[in-house]
Amino acid sequence: MNIKTKITVYFIIVLLILIYLGFQNGHLKTTTIKYSNDKLPKSFDNFTIIHVSDLHSKKFGEGQIKILNKIKKENPDIILVTGDLIDRRRYDLETSMLFITGAVEIAPVYYVSGNHEAWSLRYGEIKERLLKSGVYVLDNETSEIVIGEDKIEVLGIKDPAFDTPEGIKDIYLTNFIQNLNSFSQSENFQILLSHRPELFDLYVNEEIDLIFSGHAHGGQFRLPFIGGLFAPDQGLFPKYTSGKHKINGSTLVVSRGLGNSVFPLRLFNNPEIVKVILQKEVNHEK
Repeated sequence: MNIKTKITVYFIIVLLILIYLGFQNGHLKTTTIKYSNDKLPKSFDNFTIIHVSDLHSKKFGEGQIKILNKIKKENPDIILVTGDLIDRRRYDLETSMLFITGAVEIAPVYYVSGNHEAWSLRYGEIKERLLKSGVYVLDNETSEIVIGEDKIEVLGIKDPAFDTPEGIKDIYLTNFIQNLNSFSQSENFQILLSHRPELFDLYVNEEIDLIFSGHAHGGQFRLPFIGGLFAPDQGLFPKYTSGKHKINGSTLVVSRGLGNSVFPLRLFNNPEIVKVILQKEVNHEK
């Protein structure tokens, strides 16, 4: 094989890889997780949750039609958004709001902030737009979902980046922990929205039943049989990048996210919509 032929082959290989990466980064996948807990009220059996995170103002079709259609198809009871709706480096709230305004027409939307909202320095504008659109913005707040005589609680905690200057290696957690402790432990079934999966131990200490997080971007590059390669605030070979994790009575569900930030591409790591079906089952794995 002469040099010209080798260069041509290498060029074709690189081109095919780039085409694949481009396709994968725009190809949405839906992951279904079943969660069982005998603490769940009977009226919430088969209650369906759609969880999305880390949109970073990414567009999925004109008017966000691709992602909205996929969510609508799942017929969710609620939609949870766990932060980084925008990207602080290329702030584009309008594209993110196209998703939000479409989502609230499908089901009630509950939202908590991420580090990008904090470091954008424009969270006031973001929150105002979300509230005007009918989103439940949970800044260290609790909301109740009631079906008949049964209810569950949805808790939301503001991201610790609001207390931490950008560029600081260690996140300041004093206020975050105090806010987390302020949620009263309840006999009601509790769902917590918090952007950061790496703080799972803190959520476990509060005996919260079910936690939804994002932030890890699925580890950016996912390796077969290994998982994510790198995640913010978890480093190399992070523990919490996707799927369901359980410690004691607490279960964490991590979204691989939808958009990208510093690095523009993913590998073996499609943008993800997470569908969680709640089930009331006695003596069943949670």
